[in-house]
Amino acid sequence: MNRLVAIIAAHLIMLLSVACGGQAEPADPPVAIATTTATAPADTPEMAQLKAEVVAHYAELVYAGYQDSYDAAVVLRAALDAFVAAPDEATHQAAKAAWLAAREPYGQTEAFRFYGGPIDDADGPEGLINAWPLDEAYVDYVEGAPEAGIINNTTDYPAITPDLLQSLNQSGSEENVSLGYHAIEFLLWGQDLSADGRGNRSFTDYTTAPNAGRRGQYLLAAGELLVNHLGQMVAEWAPGGDNYRAAFLAQEPDVALQQILTGVGVLSKSELAGERMFVAYDNQDQEDEHSCFSDNTHRDIIANAQGISNVLSGQYARPDGTVLSGPGLLSLLAARDAELAAQVGALADTALAAVGQIHVPFDRAIVEAAHRPAVLAAVNALQDQGDALAQAAAALGLPINTALPE
Repeated sequence: MNRLVAIIAAHLIMLLSVACGGQAEPADPPVAIATTTATAPADTPEMAQLKAEVVAHYAELVYAGYQDSYDAAVVLRAALDAFVAAPDEATHQAAKAAWLAAREPYGQTEAFRFYGGPIDDADGPEGLINAWPLDEAYVDYVEGAPEAGIINNTTDYPAITPDLLQSLNQSGSEENVSLGYHAIEFLLWGQDLSADGRGNRSFTDYTTAPNAGRRGQYLLAAGELLVNHLGQMVAEWAPGGDNYRAAFLAQEPDVALQQILTGVGVLSKSELAGERMFVAYDNQDQEDEHSCFSDNTHRDIIANAQGISNVLSGQYARPDGTVLSGPGLLSLLAARDAELAAQVGALADTALAAVGQIHVPFDRAIVEAAHRPAVLAAVNALQDQGDALAQAAAALGLPINTALPE
């Protein structure tokens, strides 16, 4: 129980929010989970060179991850276009498959967040891409409210356009999510009203249902915006430009490394283990899972954990089967403390294996006694990994905080 108490204490900011609709209580300020300070030995020329190489290769990983996410979103947009142009069972299923495929590279890019980079700085589009929880009634009809949502509000929103959807995103409430992956997910799958299956929206919502045409317009606008916003990330990390990548590489390597370590540390210990997993485990409520409409939460979790592993190893397996390889954080740590590097690597392997053992679907894993231990084991492994990353930062003389940023 000690670990559970520690997790709960570390996540006082996480009050009951409804991941697939509903109201959320105001959150307290984030609680600091782990901060490390240390003084490392002065760098040798070889160590200084390795630091620069790790930072440069990280920028390559980020660029590749966003490029793959963008490319997958382009394929998704084409599938949405085909579905709206000729809605039937086949085009509907193809659009769903494209959405699931698009989530794979993007989920791994979550390791590039949480340090004020272009994805989630003050002007970043993260909230336009992957915001959740989503109140379904803000977008479309829900059980018991057949006229709910932007789609059915023809008086206030006579024309559904990308500009309109962007202006309405999280207007008045964080749960008022009007676009991004999860708005598209809801429009394809519909509400998840069963603990034993995904949402069951019919393609006829786009043919004979009330406001079918507007629903199609909404889906196309959301798809266009997703492509545009991911394109912004590609541009910010593209080589050779006057962009964030150039500024990132112009920093002292230690500053960049501190950012890199913060990103993976926060994701491992706070965001993934806490917000995305332990809250749902503790509440035993399917409404708290990330991709609730499609029941794809297990893949979200695995992709997030894989993203951390990518940054540690310096390797990223791209959707086309090629592998981008170079020096990662473990290479750098090994040059400073080989034993600690081996421990961190082993914990990363353990965490990745643990998330792969979670029962599918996740909404059953969090409520059924036979499957709950595997969820908690994965939470613990991710937290252990976060602690190890803080130790790695200390060994490198780089203080990090693995709490979620305010």
